[in-house]
This record gives sequence, structure tokens and C-alpha cells, in this order.
Amino acid sequence: MSDDKNKQQQQAQINIELTEEIAEGVYSNLAMIAHSNSEFVIDFIRLMPGVAKAKVKSRIVITPEHAKRFLFALKDNIEKYEASFGPIKRTDDMPKFPMNFGGTVGEA
Repeated sequence: MSDDKNKQQQQAQINIELTEEIAEGVYSNLAMIAHSNSEFVIDFIRLMPGVAKAKVKSRIVITPEHAKRFLFALKDNIEKYEASFGPIKRTDDMPKFPMNFGGTVGEA
């Protein structure tokens, strides 16, 4: 490889920092996507049983170009997952929770 290509690759490398708080992740069981001509907005939501109000836990705003890259990267990862663990079952139903999910409800 030429010296110019080595320099270009070294310049293209990005040092990514992952804080402990972000590394823990946020659980989401619903996502909603909206878009304009200049951006895609992805809201990751946690829907809990017996609660009429769901909370947006994280909002990600990306450009259309990055949205398409994300689509291809997610597709590639799903294909690799299914090759290792089998097909992911798809349902169009909303998540179903058992009636006693989370235990009994206390009163104060």
C-alpha cells in the first residue's frame, strides 16, 4: 500500500468514546420514525403495560444519507443474526403483556 493511502486511512479513523452511562443502553420496545426533506427523526419508546402514556426514551436525528447507511447496516446485522440464530419471528401486533406484569399494584 502506498504512503498516501496509509495517510488517508489514518486520517479517516475516528476515535469513538463510549461513556459508562451510554454503554448501559436504554430499553425500548417501540420506535416511531418521521422525516422531513433534510432529516429523519427516530424516537425510541418504552411502552409499559397498564400505563396509558408511553415515554420517549431517546430521540435520534440523522440526515437522509445516514438513514440509508443505517438501513443497510441494520439489514446486514439482521442477516448475520438470523444466520447464527435462525429467523426472527415477525408480528404486526403491538406488544402484549401479561395482566400481572410487574407484580401487584400497591396503594399508599
